[in-house]
Amino acid sequence: MADREDKNPEGVSGKFYVDSQCIDCDLCRETAPENFKREEDEGYSFVFKQPENEEEVEQCKEAMEGCPVEAIGEDGSD
Repeated sequence: MADREDKNPEGVSGKFYVDSQCIDCDLCRETAPENFKREEDEGYSFVFKQPENEEEVEQCKEAMEGCPVEAIGEDGSD
């Protein structure tokens, strides 16, 4: 389960986040490319834009459910 207190520092604040457990598998970036990016130097994903419509929310949820290390969190706060 993702830990909001351990989220990657590049991530924008909001409902979805990625924590330090990320193994750079690319699943989230493929599933929700409008919301996740790769930190090139360290090799992990982060949320660069919170979802702005229902389609993006569903893509972020799909990425969270598919994450092999449960590094994506959704805590419902902004």
